Amino acid sequence: MSATDVLGEAWEQYGRHWRRLLPIALLVYVLLSLFSLFLVALLGWLGAIASAFVSLAGVFWLQGALVVAIEDIRDGRADLSLGETLARVRPRMNTLGVVGILAAIGIAIGLVLFLVPGLLFATWWIFIVPAVMLEGRGVLEAFGRSRQLVRGHGWSVFALIVLTFLILIAAGIVVGIVLAIVLAPLDDSLQRYLANVVSNTLFAPFVALAFTLAYYRLRESEAVPVAEPAV
Repeated sequence: MSATDVLGEAWEQYGRHWRRLLPIALLVYVLLSLFSLFLVALLGWLGAIASAFVSLAGVFWLQGALVVAIEDIRDGRADLSLGETLARVRPRMNTLGVVGILAAIGIAIGLVLFLVPGLLFATWWIFIVPAVMLEGRGVLEAFGRSRQLVRGHGWSVFALIVLTFLILIAAGIVVGIVLAIVLAPLDDSLQRYLANVVSNTLFAPFVALAFTLAYYRLRESEAVPVAEPAV
C-alpha cells in the first residue's frame, strides 16, 4: 500500500463527494458542541468532565458516520440520505464510543510516557472504526482486527498517518488565516467556536477518506504475501 496513492485517491474522492460528506460532519459537530454546552450549563464542572468524554466519543461517532457514507459512495453515487446514514451509526454508538475512548487513553499514555508505544498504538488501531462499522466487530475484536490488517504494512500505515496530519497542519494554517479575517468582527469566544466547527467540518471527511480507503486496500490484499517488515 502506497501512502501517497491513498492520499491522492482520498483527495479525488473528497473533490467529487464533498457535498455529501461535509453536511454530515457539520451536523454532527454542531449537535455535539450544543450538547456539550448544555451539559456544562446544567452540571457545571461535572458537566465539563462529561462533555469531554462525549466530545471524544463524538469524534468516533462522526468517523463512523463518514465511514458509512464513504462505503455508500464507493460505486460513484450516494444512495443513502443523511438521516439513513446517521441511522446506521445508532446501533453501533456504544461500541464506537468505548473503542474510541480506550484507544485515545492508550495512545495518550503511550505518547506521554514513552512516545514510541503511542505511535505504535496509533498505527495498530487506525482501522478500529471501519472494523466496527463495516464488519460489525465488538470492542476487543475491533482492536484485534485493526492490528491484523496493519500487520506487514506497518511502515506504510504509519507514513499515511504522518502525511495525513502534515497535510492537515498545512491546510489548518491557511484556513485559520482566512477564518481570522472573516470572523474578526465577532466576539473572541464566538470566533473560536465557529473556527473550530468550520475546521473540523472541512478536515474530518478527508481523514476518514484516507483511513477508510487504506482499510479497503489492505482488506483486499489480505491474501497477498507482503515482504514489508511488520511494526
